[in-house]
Amino acid sequence: MIFAAALTEVAILTTDRLRLEPQGAQHLDGLSALLANEESRRLTGTHATFTQEQISNHLKGLAEQADRADWAIIRAEDDCYLGEIVLNELDADNASMNLRIALAGEFGRGYGTEATRAVVGYGLDEVGLHRISLEVYAFNPRAKRVYEKCGFIAEGVARDALHWDGEWVDANLMSILATDPRGGSVVGGGRPRGRRDRELGRSSPIGAKLEPR
Repeated sequence: MIFAAALTEVAILTTDRLRLEPQGAQHLDGLSALLANEESRRLTGTHATFTQEQISNHLKGLAEQADRADWAIIRAEDDCYLGEIVLNELDADNASMNLRIALAGEFGRGYGTEATRAVVGYGLDEVGLHRISLEVYAFNPRAKRVYEKCGFIAEGVARDALHWDGEWVDANLMSILATDPRGGSVVGGGRPRGRRDRELGRSSPIGAKLEPR
């Protein structure tokens, strides 16, 4: 059973080092920098480019989305915008969603692992998902190791799924089920703020990831 309120009123998630907060107009500069970051674009296979106006309009419309959830990844110690993480492609009948994450640098410091564990926990425990899936390109083995650490299981390979810099790149297909081991806990013992916190008014509406038009 999907708890719709967990997608229409997404909670702020906290870990020892991070604060994952609903992405909104206040994150325009951070998201713009992320979408312009060449390495982040390569690792996520993002061919499209976006104008400042498109990004601004996207952020303004997030609250209207009820079938996806986007968080800004904020470093707690200095409020630095590190990237975004999103649950999308809701299949309510089969209790499944897709996970995507993008960081604007700061690789190899465990931030991706920390954010992924928090959002996986939220998706399985608060949204009520049975399955969370993702794709990771073959030229990004570091991310694949992060997902394995978080409990994702390899399911197969989508051959030549991406054409980048004149070469075809495979995509590794992975998923985690509600019945699978989680692969560790959130760093520092931080817990997602869930349904109880939403009842106390500690959540904000959330929306969809920016897609090319």
